[in-house]
Amino acid sequence: MIVNFDNAATTYPKPLSVKKAVAEAVDKFGGNSGRGGHALAMRTSGALYSARSTAAEFFGAQPENVIFTMNCTHALNLAIQGIMRDGGHLIISSMEHNSAARPAAKLALDGKIKLSIAEICPDDNATVENFRRLIRPDTKAVVCTLASNVTGQLTPWKEIGQLCREHDICFIADGAQACGVVDTDISDGINILCTAGHKGLYGITGTGLLITDGKYSISPIIQGGTGSSSLSLRQPDILPDALESGTPCVIGAMSVKAGIEFIRKKGIDNIFSHEDRICRRFVRELQKNKNITIYRDPQSSYVPIVSFNAAGIPSEELAGELAEHGFCLRAGFHCAALAHTQLGTDTGTVRFAPSVFNTETEAVTLANTINNIVNRKKLIKKY
Repeated sequence: MIVNFDNAATTYPKPLSVKKAVAEAVDKFGGNSGRGGHALAMRTSGALYSARSTAAEFFGAQPENVIFTMNCTHALNLAIQGIMRDGGHLIISSMEHNSAARPAAKLALDGKIKLSIAEICPDDNATVENFRRLIRPDTKAVVCTLASNVTGQLTPWKEIGQLCREHDICFIADGAQACGVVDTDISDGINILCTAGHKGLYGITGTGLLITDGKYSISPIIQGGTGSSSLSLRQPDILPDALESGTPCVIGAMSVKAGIEFIRKKGIDNIFSHEDRICRRFVRELQKNKNITIYRDPQSSYVPIVSFNAAGIPSEELAGELAEHGFCLRAGFHCAALAHTQLGTDTGTVRFAPSVFNTETEAVTLANTINNIVNRKKLIKKY
């Protein structure tokens, strides 16, 4: 039997309602949205709009400002490259996923922008001050994850959003690890929210969202068919068309809609409480073993993610042994070079990330398995 604790990468299993939504989309919505006036195309267009409206309501946005993307990486690239296309100064956090750090670094290495990195501290006030100190007259945007994909640490995004408003700076937020478990609204000071559809929103893989408040114009990095202004060789400048070139993934959009409806039915606070309780129990069990390091600070708040290491055991080796016992956990550097540099990990960490479908009993069984492996390896090395 497989027990998935790698839900920070993608949630599994999916809710039954999501599976049904995918099957219905395949069966009913086989037209090309926005490409034709016949019944099949119109029906598909209506379905896509309903998914867009559901996401807009969930995040406090207007439907036309909801852009469906392939994943959060796609959304972040659209946002960062689209906002910074004409140059300027960009600030990112020290906990950014490579999805944000790499496009930012590429623009900087090519000499197109100036780049600064603000350190995320255990103390939120210190973090906000780190961003404040880096602001310059030419600062155009700030990129900050709402929660680290490595440690799960929540960042003070509302305060950072307020700071950006004070200086008329575009705030781009990576919500991949927060959306679906922490109440997130575009009115929190976020100008552009990028997130995955397949993680906390419980949609299928290959889905993401870019949600904007419309204040800042985003230059498209992909141009092509939009179903509108077909006689013009210029990309339309209206949303969502400007940023949604090509045939949209209606099946994926419908899965995200069903996932959001599942979250609403369960209650986002209830989901967080359930997953957080599992994490806290897991941490308590691991703390019994002095050879295990847990990357959590009492000053900080966290989404339901726990990163840890066992002394003398590479993270990949430990995760490999756990896989033999049927437990799925992610090990290594989690596509987050900046975060692991700040943490000072040599072989990365092992990451534990439950979902609403996991249980406390599963977490305790996993912790016992980890402790047994660590104690056994320590005993072997001793002799």
